[in-house]
Amino acid sequence: MSHPIVEIEKQIKSLSPDEQLWLMEKIAQHLRKSARPRQKEVDWKNLYGLGRGLGWGNDAQEYVNSLREDRM
Repeated sequence: MSHPIVEIEKQIKSLSPDEQLWLMEKIAQHLRKSARPRQKEVDWKNLYGLGRGLGWGNDAQEYVNSLREDRM
C-alpha cells in the first residue's frame, strides 16, 4: 500500500498547471490561517514586579549605575 502523500502527489500531477496553482493558493490560505497562532497581546499588569529579586537590591538607580560602570 502506498503512502497517502504519494497518492496525493500522483493526483496533483494529473491536474493542469492552472489547477495546480489554484490548489497551491488554497493550501497557502489554509496554512496562513492555521499554522501560526496569533500572538497574544502583552498584559502589562501581569508584568508588574517581575524584576524583583534579580539582584537590584533596594535601589534600582544603583543597579543601573553599576551596569553603566561595567561598560567603561
